[in-house]
Amino acid sequence: MKFIDPWGRQRLSFLLEKAASREAKMWRGYVPKKPSSQDTDISPAQRDEAVRWLTELHGRLQLYPETLVLAVSILDRFLAPIKARPKYLRCIAIASFFLAAKTCEEDECVPSLKELVDSSSCGCSSAEILRMERLILDKLNWDLHTATALDFLHIFHAMVLSCRSGFLDSMLGLNRSQHLSMLTRRLYQCLSDHTLIQLRGSMLALALITLELETCCPDWLALTIDLLNKAQIDSSELIRSRELVARSLSTPKASLPPNTVYIYQPLQSPTTLQPPDQDPTLLCCILGTLDFKHQSLFPGVEEMEVDDFFDGIKRLYNEDITTAAVQEVATPATGAIATGGGEGEGGGLGVCSVLLSRQEGSCSPCPPLQPVSAS
Repeated sequence: MKFIDPWGRQRLSFLLEKAASREAKMWRGYVPKKPSSQDTDISPAQRDEAVRWLTELHGRLQLYPETLVLAVSILDRFLAPIKARPKYLRCIAIASFFLAAKTCEEDECVPSLKELVDSSSCGCSSAEILRMERLILDKLNWDLHTATALDFLHIFHAMVLSCRSGFLDSMLGLNRSQHLSMLTRRLYQCLSDHTLIQLRGSMLALALITLELETCCPDWLALTIDLLNKAQIDSSELIRSRELVARSLSTPKASLPPNTVYIYQPLQSPTTLQPPDQDPTLLCCILGTLDFKHQSLFPGVEEMEVDDFFDGIKRLYNEDITTAAVQEVATPATGAIATGGGEGEGGGLGVCSVLLSRQEGSCSPCPPLQPVSAS
């Protein structure tokens, strides 16, 4: 959206009313799907991974933000009423992206289908994408135009600036475009969180803008109430939406699959990578502990104390050794194996691996560890 100075409040109110009317016409209440087999329907985690993949593709092609947001909207609208096998997900996602690009981009900027296939590495042929594109259009009644969260974010942002034109420079040191770009990147992160699908685009945008106002504007509450009245949104609904969005933005996105288990293996010969002046002390590597809140590999150990956990590991490997037996020089391990776990959300196992390097001819007190997969 291009900035026009000054923004007429009447014009902004008209744009908001038009977008809200369009959203009310297109919005379908979110109905969670019943859990099913991983082979028969696309899981929420797989949907989130597809959105992150589209975000990376969008960044490489340097297209408009509207293209990515509309692509995710088309993807979610298509997946909501149907069941689709996970093997078709990338084809559905890239077809949605292609439709969004042809809708939002200038003709000369729309990537060709061959370019899209090559740059995305989607594993689909051009003919398959075209067939999927036709299926999506038929399912959505050839109506792709909808008011997205980005549309509302632009409108709310302009409304705030029309009332507080100088607060960005004084509080954040950003101009209008830089601040809107920052909010747009946060919106991208929210789009890749399936727990926020239940929020309408207007509610998601209002939650984002009010959370930002709370951190940088002293009279943020008055501005929030003004936006609520203009958007005709209930305050209790906004409070709940703000909590969901704040939780999503504060959750770090892991770069590896959930429940990843790391197993460190010692070097076969302790001759390299050892600093010459390193103090010969016992080397203990404790790899991060993840909470057992949602899922545990060992039922009943959710409340286990740390000391009990270490004792359990010792009993598991029959480790009955004395401290005198490990008073030798330890060598840092350099090999690491990462094995992805299951697809549970937030669940995992904290693994402690004590790496002991023995003198030549001796053996490790534990049997060799192999890559494992948490199911």
